[in-house]
Amino acid sequence: MKFQARLLDLQSNLLNFAYMLTSNRDDAYDLLQDTTLKALDNEDKYVENVNFKGWVFTIMRNIFINNYRKVVRSATVIDQTEDLYHLNLPQESGFETPEGTVAAGEISAAINSFSEEYRVPFTMHVAGYKYNEIAEKMNLPLGTVKSRIFFARQRLQKMLKDYR
Repeated sequence: MKFQARLLDLQSNLLNFAYMLTSNRDDAYDLLQDTTLKALDNEDKYVENVNFKGWVFTIMRNIFINNYRKVVRSATVIDQTEDLYHLNLPQESGFETPEGTVAAGEISAAINSFSEEYRVPFTMHVAGYKYNEIAEKMNLPLGTVKSRIFFARQRLQKMLKDYR
């Protein structure tokens, strides 16, 4: 059986596992999509004698754990400044140094250079809107919103590669 066919056969099992991990339908679909893409990208790394189902489920679990760690690292803190300027910024926002302020300005300028069709969904996503909420507000299909956010993220990474 071909790799893609085996992966398609597991989609409902993967979705159930993703829902168990996330407890949210939209997040489960996002996790399923990320897992499927990662499995397809790493098809050449799969060894035929290995348990295929276990291999794909391990990919999903690892993606979920990495995403969870990312959320924990970006946890917000109580704003101690007088003007509430740092309200809901991650603890290490970078604004404490002049270099951090310049970097934040460059990031904002890079995002603002995007065309509206990419800038609006990307900034909404960064602001915490779910994909389906962005799709409803912009009157676009869900897949279009996801791909625009993905391409905006890729473009931003290329524009800011010096900050890695």
